[in-house]
Parts: sequence; C-alpha cells; structure tokens
Amino acid sequence: MFRTAVKLTAAVVVAGAAVSACGTVQMGAAAITGNSRISNSTLTAQVANLTAAYAADEKKHIKPQRPASQAAQQVLSWLVLFKVYDHLAAQHNIHVTQTDIQREIYRLSNQAKQNNSTLAEYVSAAGAIPPDLTQELARYIAIQSALALQINGGAPPTTAAQQATVQAGVGHAQCVAAKNLGISINPQFGQYDYGTYQVVLKPPTLAAAPGPTPKASPVVTSPHC
Repeated sequence: MFRTAVKLTAAVVVAGAAVSACGTVQMGAAAITGNSRISNSTLTAQVANLTAAYAADEKKHIKPQRPASQAAQQVLSWLVLFKVYDHLAAQHNIHVTQTDIQREIYRLSNQAKQNNSTLAEYVSAAGAIPPDLTQELARYIAIQSALALQINGGAPPTTAAQQATVQAGVGHAQCVAAKNLGISINPQFGQYDYGTYQVVLKPPTLAAAPGPTPKASPVVTSPHC
C-alpha cells in the first residue's frame, strides 16, 4: 500500500530566501521570467495533466500531499522554479547532460518503489508535479546537486557544517537567479511568495467571518539576497 505521508526527498534542498518581482505580465502569459514567458495554454495543459494524475491516484486510494483545489498554483510554482534553475545553471556554468537527468530519474524511481508506488504516482501525489514534467524535475535536481558539489569543492557534503554551508549557498544562488529574472505572476493565479518560491492565492478582500481564524504566514515580497 502506498504511504500517503511520503515526501519528495530529493526535490527541494532549500527554500526560504527572498527575492523581488518586477515587470508586467504579457497578454496570454501565466508568468514572465526574464525574457521568457509561461503561457496560459502551457499552464492549462499541465494542470490538466496533474488533475488527471490526481484522479488516477485516487482510484488507487493515493491521497495528494497538497490541496487539489490549488493545482494551478502548484504547477505554476514548478514551472517558474524550473526557469529559475535554468538561469542559475547558466550563471554558475553548470551543464546538465541527459545522463545526469536519467540518473536522477533512476533515484526518483527508487524512492517511488520504497513507497510502493510508480514514479508517476510518486511525483504527482508527493510533489504536485504533472508526470509529464518528470524530465524537468530531474533536470532541476541535477542542477541543484551540481551546485552543491561546486559549493563544497567538488565533494558531496557529509558533515553538518558542510550541509549548512551548501544549503546557505544554494539558497543564495537560487535567490539571486530568481531576482535577476524579475518574476511576474498573472494576478488571476495569485502572487509569488519569494520566501517559499511558490505561487500562492491572494487573501480574500471580503470581510472575514466572525470568530477566530488561523494566522497565515506572511507572503515575502522583498529581497534578502
């Protein structure tokens, strides 16, 4: 039986540095990252892929880790992050090969097997990633791994001190790359939280219902890198 508490362990080493956004969202764009755009049609197609994966998962009693109602925000977050890491790779002279990508897919597949699931089930349920984007996910992880080696002098970090240094270095590099891209999100999909690198829904403007409400974490909108 698939364990619903599974975590996508290789996908995110660090999230928490803040960056800034600027620029205007072009017509028909879900987001703008530097000189490239993520079109509404691309986002719509990938949201449909994730929704279909969620439906297939549900038939096997596999529960998604993230709210299915926010599939658009989840998918757009990944599409933007992939752009950030492509820019980061260019900044740090990191070249990822297809062999590197296949190696990360193999590792993800092993993680999926450990949770008694297929790779498609694993990335969709645990990571809110459309299975069609598995190659892009593997490329992102390969870039992050290469940067970690670069920061640690070419060797994998093994000690707590090395891991802390790598985490700080990756976070800073990610922050700088995202800031340089001037990320802009189409307001119809929400806003970018630069503290978590996620697209989040904007808070409702209507008056809140009476009674206590849970305190939400503030959205980070200013750079810290």
